[in-house]
Amino acid sequence: AGQFVKDADRSIIQELKSREILYAVEAIEHSYPHCWRCKSPLLYYARKSWYIKTTAFKDRLIANNNKINWYPREVGEGRFGEWLENNIDWALSRDRFWGTPLPIWQCDACDHQDCIGGVVELKTKATAPVADDLDLHKPHIDEVLLKCEKCNGTMRRVPEVIDCWFDSGSMPYAQWHYPFENKEKFAKNFPADFISEGVDQTRGWFYSLLVIGAFLFDQPAYKTCVSLEMILDKEGQKMSKSRGNAVDPFEFLDAQGADALRWYLLTVSPPWVPTRFDPEGVREVTRKFLGTLANTYSFFVLYANIDRFVYNAAKRIPIEKRSELDRWLSSCLYSLTKQVNDNLARYDITKATRSIATFVIDDLSNWYVRRSRRRFWKSEMGDDKLAAYQTLYECLLTVSKLMAPMAPFISEEIYKNLVADQADAVKSVHLETYPLVNTGPIDLNDEALETRMDLVRRIVFLGRSLRNEASIKVRQPLASITILARSEKHRQMIQSMSQLVLDELNVKEIKFVSGQKALITLKAEPNFKNLGPKFGKNVNKAADAIRAFSDADILSLKEHGNKILVIDGHEMHITPEDLGIITENKPGMVAAVEGDLTVALDLNISEALRYEGLAREFVNRVQNMRKEAGYEVTDRIEIWLQTSEKMMEAVNKQSSYIKNETLCESLHLGDKGGTFIKEGKIEQENLVVGIAKIVV
Repeated sequence: AGQFVKDADRSIIQELKSREILYAVEAIEHSYPHCWRCKSPLLYYARKSWYIKTTAFKDRLIANNNKINWYPREVGEGRFGEWLENNIDWALSRDRFWGTPLPIWQCDACDHQDCIGGVVELKTKATAPVADDLDLHKPHIDEVLLKCEKCNGTMRRVPEVIDCWFDSGSMPYAQWHYPFENKEKFAKNFPADFISEGVDQTRGWFYSLLVIGAFLFDQPAYKTCVSLEMILDKEGQKMSKSRGNAVDPFEFLDAQGADALRWYLLTVSPPWVPTRFDPEGVREVTRKFLGTLANTYSFFVLYANIDRFVYNAAKRIPIEKRSELDRWLSSCLYSLTKQVNDNLARYDITKATRSIATFVIDDLSNWYVRRSRRRFWKSEMGDDKLAAYQTLYECLLTVSKLMAPMAPFISEEIYKNLVADQADAVKSVHLETYPLVNTGPIDLNDEALETRMDLVRRIVFLGRSLRNEASIKVRQPLASITILARSEKHRQMIQSMSQLVLDELNVKEIKFVSGQKALITLKAEPNFKNLGPKFGKNVNKAADAIRAFSDADILSLKEHGNKILVIDGHEMHITPEDLGIITENKPGMVAAVEGDLTVALDLNISEALRYEGLAREFVNRVQNMRKEAGYEVTDRIEIWLQTSEKMMEAVNKQSSYIKNETLCESLHLGDKGGTFIKEGKIEQENLVVGIAKIVV
């Protein structure tokens, strides 16, 4: 007596040993509960408790759990399902002051007990009047005494309070004050469509909701449960102030914004998988997704303000009359909307948000806007330019609605600015109807067009990778790209969008071939690890035979899966695993293979192509100078150039192109002038460039 419980262990062991009833002494390392304040070890006590006999309803609990859609399923079937299979009675009471008092009164004389179901019943059975404003918590409720119906003795409330999880499990009924009122409202709203909480609520809220719902109505209180896992640090450790790995959410929100944090948490991993929180990942969301969306929106606003464009549904150009690029984006928007709705219907918010990000970054910004820039640069507002504005407007408006639940602030700002001129617009994106397919602008579903555009984008991607491999910038025109056509239909699909390929890869011509032989040479290298056990002492002869394989031999082996080699009169089967295949480019070409697609670029650059490339580099230099000088995109300029003879000739031959691209009215070759002047080099050619804004 008088010792701290953990300090008494040795004394207890000695006492048992002295009485010769000690069985064994050993140390077992295990996790042990400690006080979160003072860190001292805790001691469990066996206590008397009031119970709900849930074991009597075990089958009903299991049957009701089987009606619930669990995300992920393994929590409902595994962790939660196994908890129900091994169900024990629910220890309902707690020996505390704070909490909902257990509404059981017990007689002082005969121990008769009575459970009170409401205030009206309490007032009826009380020995003294109960005030209407009586606080139903300790100590006030304990002042209410009842008269025992068995012996007329005095009944007092038992001292315990109720487990707080019983309170939370009663939420669906308590919020409507059911069954005392709002029965119709309750019936309309029960059970809930879905609930969502941390996986640690398996034995808490998830369980208490299920038990009480099963007891009262023999049905679960929720149709769907989304179980959330923990947010860990980037090393996979639980965040803790004592470990120094905790992130202050308020500091992070101030620095990065709520939208970036929300979008990161939703896209980095499904909510039911432990999330490794990496602050750099949130910053990447800002750079890649939110930044791209903001830049795309800013591009639209910039030119819409210049042209005074206002969206007018009455003057909407039908989608079928718009350009192929517009129709493609509208079809992609249809596919995105369907994909997002399908994923949200399955509570897969990660796939939904990722698909929005992919659309904004790849389809909208990197392809549609980039391919449509020249349409917005046009001076006249023709149908083509108007269609581009309408398409981009409809797309931005729909995306703001799709992403509103996930990034509520940037979506609200974009939405409000887009509909500012529309008197009948809804005040907030969060009051809008969520986008559905076959409504409004989301009414074009052209899978064939999307397939063709995907093919073109694959070709462009391969072509750019080949340029990088050959260290040739996209601004340098090339003579041709050669594509292996799998079929006539495949060839026609590419030809229908050939101008996109030519523009994107800056090549003059597309050529088609029917076989890889025209583009690359295949060589076989023996895999001695596999060949050794098969051929033994003849392995070198087999290796020489494999090195001698022709393109046809290699393709035949790939197609049929085996080939016979005859070595010293013996037939041996070889498989694709017995060799490695090396591709070599034809002279003057560089080729790439991706799945069923093979393309090659002609690397031979003529003098005319070289001059054109120098002119494009010069345009890029002037455009950068315009930005540095702070000129508006509509400002007209003059250009002065002093440079080498070679560079001067390139600029002179491409003067019309240069003037058109830079909004140049006068090009002064060989002269020095301008209000903004810079010196530099373009491909080893020295130059001095001056520009000046023309003031009208």
